[in-house]
Amino acid sequence: MTAQQPLHIHILGICGTFMGGLALIARELGYTVSGSDQNVYPPMSTQLEEQGIRLMNGYKAENLDCGPDLVVIGNAMSRGNPEVEAVLNRNLPYISGPQWLAEHVLQKRWVLAVAGTHGKTTTTSMLSWILEFNGFKPGFLIGGIPLNFGVSARLGESDFFVIEADEYDCAFFDKRSKFVHYRPRTAVLNNLEYDHADIFENLDAIKKQFHHLVRTIPGEGLIIAPSCEQNIAEVLEMGCWTPVVKTTVDSGGDWQAELINADGSCFNVRFGGEDHGEVTWNLTGQHNVYNALAAMAAARHIGIVPKDAIEALRRFRNVKRRMEIIVKHKGLTIYDDFAHHPTAIETTLDGLRKQVGKQKILAIVEPRSNTMRLGVHTRALAESLALADSAIVYQPENLGWDLSQLPRYADNIQICGDLEEIIQTIQAQADGICHIVLMSNGSFGGIYQRLKTELG
Repeated sequence: MTAQQPLHIHILGICGTFMGGLALIARELGYTVSGSDQNVYPPMSTQLEEQGIRLMNGYKAENLDCGPDLVVIGNAMSRGNPEVEAVLNRNLPYISGPQWLAEHVLQKRWVLAVAGTHGKTTTTSMLSWILEFNGFKPGFLIGGIPLNFGVSARLGESDFFVIEADEYDCAFFDKRSKFVHYRPRTAVLNNLEYDHADIFENLDAIKKQFHHLVRTIPGEGLIIAPSCEQNIAEVLEMGCWTPVVKTTVDSGGDWQAELINADGSCFNVRFGGEDHGEVTWNLTGQHNVYNALAAMAAARHIGIVPKDAIEALRRFRNVKRRMEIIVKHKGLTIYDDFAHHPTAIETTLDGLRKQVGKQKILAIVEPRSNTMRLGVHTRALAESLALADSAIVYQPENLGWDLSQLPRYADNIQICGDLEEIIQTIQAQADGICHIVLMSNGSFGGIYQRLKTELG
């Protein structure tokens, strides 16, 4: 590739967090980059356009008339998609995003990968920031926008690359989990629960994919896992050839956290039988304490001592849409949170409850993920909302299952069929000191801006 004749790659599904990050890295490498998506909207569209990447709204055969040398196809694309069919009919070279990344970016680099059902984005952001703060200038690809960086991906200036290692499949022609392509030297296995019901038949199918990842980690590498995660332990029992260090929020692990504040906003770090200092930060929840321990353990594997990792975490600013405060006005606080699995909802509300005590919490949930839309977690979803004083769950017309079952398991839940009803219900209940948590992995019909305008 030369500066005069850069290769042109075209990305299908470019506004997804992974594919958008890949586009940014390809642009840094000097490629001409274009892409199409069904939903072109900020913040990803803004990120991409600022880097000179041409975006096309909708999937059409004519989008390929730009003459790409290679088409990178996202995992949301399937046969029958007009642009996919045009790629095949025109005999254009194509590849999955994870394979392109492995071949063009990750080869010969020290890859630090963060896998797990929950906490991948936050932990990857923490680890990237620890490396950055300590002068390592890593590359990274994160499924969100960490506020310490302002971008979701970059090539980096060192041998180190930190990546969010997703278990979702690669493409319609490659049904392996994305992380199988990454071949990390340092791997965080945060947790493992049943999710992605649209592609995994059961929990054992996900365990099998996690073990495929374990098989790729070198004997001189490192695996980091919580001591309390039985499903991860069962994966490792299937065969492990790599040293494993354990994290815990009590005694017994290699890395230990002693909670100073019950909400996780302050904790002491122990490693190697010694105290290394306190992390005091704006994050809450025991899950984030585990995320921090994993990030510190991974950073130590490349030579960053605990006290320097702790200093970095004190300055960590989290990720957009992870309990991000979008309104704070006259006793009212509105949070935007990406939680879209019952466990994530429960741990998020637990951290907030420990922080705010008996103050009112309203939880508003859009069941938008593929697993949620299939109704797999009916009872678990209801029970995950127990710590909220009141919960509203959105029932759009095309959901596919009847949410009226939820109040059978919890009496604090109300079902609303449209956004106007949700907003009216919130207005009626949001009195005095009140914390409103909006939980969705999508745009939630623009409710965020509506509430900013009407309640802020």
